[in-house]
Amino acid sequence: MKVFKFGGASVKNPDAIRNITNILKKYQSEELLIVVSALGKMTNTLEEVIDSYFFNKSDLSEKWEFVKNYHLEIIEELFDENHTIQKRVEELFSAFEVILNKTNNKEFDCVYDQIVSAGEILSTTIIQQFLVANDLPSIWIDAREVIRTNDTFREGKVDWIVTPNNFINEVKPLLSKGFVVTQGFIGSTEEGLTTTLGREGSDYTAAIAAFSLDAESMTVWKDVPGILTADPRLFKNVTKIDRLSFREAIEMTYYGAKVIHPKTIKPLQNKSIPLMVKSFIDPEGEGTIISENFEAAYPPVIVVEQNQALIQVARKDFSFVDEESLSELFALFARHRIKVNMMQNTAIGFSICVDNIPNRLNKLMVDLRTFYKVFKDDNVELIAIRHYQENIIDQLKAGKIVMLEERIRRTVKLVMKDIPNIERIN
Repeated sequence: MKVFKFGGASVKNPDAIRNITNILKKYQSEELLIVVSALGKMTNTLEEVIDSYFFNKSDLSEKWEFVKNYHLEIIEELFDENHTIQKRVEELFSAFEVILNKTNNKEFDCVYDQIVSAGEILSTTIIQQFLVANDLPSIWIDAREVIRTNDTFREGKVDWIVTPNNFINEVKPLLSKGFVVTQGFIGSTEEGLTTTLGREGSDYTAAIAAFSLDAESMTVWKDVPGILTADPRLFKNVTKIDRLSFREAIEMTYYGAKVIHPKTIKPLQNKSIPLMVKSFIDPEGEGTIISENFEAAYPPVIVVEQNQALIQVARKDFSFVDEESLSELFALFARHRIKVNMMQNTAIGFSICVDNIPNRLNKLMVDLRTFYKVFKDDNVELIAIRHYQENIIDQLKAGKIVMLEERIRRTVKLVMKDIPNIERIN
């Protein structure tokens, strides 16, 4: 059997949904589990709904109506008016409205997971029914009943004993009856609360399924021809990499490459399951294959992480930043779930580059200021260059202030911000 994952861009509108249906028609004879993300940028929209709900903003109803209308308009174009899909989706709307009508008494991250999951539940319901309407037998399953996690909301840790058993017992028998369609990104706790696996975590869901079901392969369908040497939205003259080793893919995702989720590789590598990255725009293209036992002379690969913050910490009494201090600092990062993307220390200071997540960083800053002087720079970017060349580093530094730089074998990391425009006053 195989696992396919379709992201938001591949299901953003009726034409896109028709396109993936045409792709799937070529695999009718296969046992196939299909993992689908929320439609288009719906997760971003639902994050606005969550913000309005949690902070009691007056525009909550308006934002939720947008969510409903977006899905209903797609249904109207895809289905006959007497189809039962509208009733099913209206029932799902009602279930989430029960949450939105309750007085909030939970932490933000818990609330986030209960509401943001609407995107995947709605998208998979629509797509599974459209497949059936186009003579592609398929079965909808709720990923929350299969993927068991702990209660670390927004970054659920998978139970690797319960979850594979659930896939074997509940999903595997269905594969012979048609395509199995499920949601990316979501799971649930033992108590039945919805959790998410981390932003853009649908790739990880597909890898969990592939591992659990001993899949022949996993394919991620993207709007690019494969894994590229840089983001084509930021750089010109990027090229496709035809093959990657698991090791190189792990390095790229660790440094922030967005083409696949960072946690995706390990479950696949553990069972030597190859990962294909292919284009839903050109499904006949070869794409990129990631597998083990493949090393090559790779071209330079540039990974850009935007919306970063640089935090600089120093002892108030000018004492050294020693092992005890570092232990205290990392305990705080772990407590506030702050991922350190780059770090550097001096005799009395410590600098870290992290994702700029305001609600987490604000709480961290309060704790840090108890014992340290703390400075924070927003609007910085972190650039990692794998297999770097000096001329490329020089080009990337042009017009930038370099705030941190680190060189290790094969990789350079730069924390930079734009040089402000300064005009002379005559």
